[in-house]
Amino acid sequence: MLFSRSDVRTVVRGFRFVRNAIWPNVQVAAVCPDIHVDWDVRVMVRDGTVLRVNVFRPKGSGSFPVLLSAHPYGKDKIPAKSRSGRGAPLQSRLLPQPHPVCISAYTSWEAPDPAVWVREGYAVVNADLRGGGTSEGVGDLFSDEEAQDYYDLIEWAGTRPWSTGRVGLDGVSYLAISQYKVAALQPPHLTAICPWEGLSDLYRDFARPGGVLENGFSKLWSRLTGKEAHVQNPLYEAIVKHTERDDWYQARTPKLEDIQVPLLVCGSFSDHLLHTRGSFEVFRRAGSRQKWLYTHRDGKWCAYYSEDATQTRIRFFDHFLKGLDNGWDQEPPVRLAITEAGPDPAAVIHVDAWPPRDVEWKNLSLDASTSTMELDQTFAPANATVSLPKGRLSFLWIVPEDMDVIGHMALYLHLEVQGATDVSLFAGLSKLRNSAEVTFEGSYGFSGDMVSKGWQRAAHRDLDAELSTAEQPVYTHRRIDPLEPGEVVPVAIAMRPHATRLRKGDHLRLDIQGRWFYPKSKFRGQFPAAYEESAKAICTFHTGGEQSTYLLIATRSPFANSGRQS
Repeated sequence: MLFSRSDVRTVVRGFRFVRNAIWPNVQVAAVCPDIHVDWDVRVMVRDGTVLRVNVFRPKGSGSFPVLLSAHPYGKDKIPAKSRSGRGAPLQSRLLPQPHPVCISAYTSWEAPDPAVWVREGYAVVNADLRGGGTSEGVGDLFSDEEAQDYYDLIEWAGTRPWSTGRVGLDGVSYLAISQYKVAALQPPHLTAICPWEGLSDLYRDFARPGGVLENGFSKLWSRLTGKEAHVQNPLYEAIVKHTERDDWYQARTPKLEDIQVPLLVCGSFSDHLLHTRGSFEVFRRAGSRQKWLYTHRDGKWCAYYSEDATQTRIRFFDHFLKGLDNGWDQEPPVRLAITEAGPDPAAVIHVDAWPPRDVEWKNLSLDASTSTMELDQTFAPANATVSLPKGRLSFLWIVPEDMDVIGHMALYLHLEVQGATDVSLFAGLSKLRNSAEVTFEGSYGFSGDMVSKGWQRAAHRDLDAELSTAEQPVYTHRRIDPLEPGEVVPVAIAMRPHATRLRKGDHLRLDIQGRWFYPKSKFRGQFPAAYEESAKAICTFHTGGEQSTYLLIATRSPFANSGRQS
């Protein structure tokens, strides 16, 4: 019996998962004896609730800049307190990484490694937010109350005898998300922040991208967080209840324009299902006069703890928290990793804008009569009909020359629907070479990801005039405008940002369908991601003529001289 290359890759991914569950790709270093630790220090916030923090600092007297992180996961769940004294976190067994994650035994989940930062002359404070770990109270995730607690933690850390009064924030995922609202409050001792991959709009980035319910990871994360911390109202229940981007979501969305401190944000091209969009929005919209963007398509945690990322963050915080003249202020704003396949970059360049100023915006026009795409072509009117949610419509483009496709993309469609008043559309862009799909690192340790993807409910029609651009349509998601039978409606789908190298003769395939592309399986799919599929309907897509239907992309020569190479 012959196996396809796709079958072989599925087996390899399954083996990767099993191997990682038994032998996680985590290297834990022993506890450093030169660190002074104060465990479970009490910090009373403004309403009298006691939060608790662990403080790691150099032994002896002196004052140090502070690196602070705060989360609901339990600050004391560290390798040093495991049965072996060096056990890897459970999450690292479930979510494989393409490269080793190297941490010390004092490192808690997604937080800065105290051994690294104390060695560099910092005090590291790891806090349990309200309801989390050993802190008192009942937490309300993503809330203003949480931000006010974080404000009080920052001011406490900035006024300790061992503190210089300069406080920076650092951390991954929720430890990044929690930075936005508090930074917008502008606490006096907050000096700089580094949110390393963190969504900034719960609805648009994760819970309901394009209005489509995420019912995989959101359900799992809500359940696990509810076990780790005392929190109000399980998050998944609220997500199911609030179908539109109503006041509940608005109250949990930070005012990015109010962030003023220097900012180093990580925008990952591999975390399309969770943090990618929100991180790039922070770089786009934060009010900070000094801001930098670090991109990659690696695994989330191996990238954060890598030598390159660690040294980048050290230079950033040394400049703003220590006041060192280390050349950071001359650093180009964007570190851009361009990937040809897998997790490792084909090139890393440093440019002054995202996307680079020298990209050329082009339309890949869709032709339903031939199932192809061509650059800047005008086709005769045509249409293609599919049955949702199981049907699929595909378009193919043969790449005419070597190029990099960089930035956000937008897919502009015209369609009519029979049998339903709304449909959910899933758009995916894949790269093929020699008839085989080229895969990339994706969310949740999934190594079989496509180039980019997007989601959109057709009945969510109102664009946000303030936030939308041609390459990045943003919907209000405040109301539903049902489709009428026979009505041809325009639908714009925002595709997640990426930076991908293409070679002459490669193929790009655009798939449009009514359900998610991968099964919710540890072995065959992108566990635990899942999305609510479209209602059953007959959907006719119109291309050509007056029905302008195209994929907007930004291209750049891989041999362009602009930008610093590294």
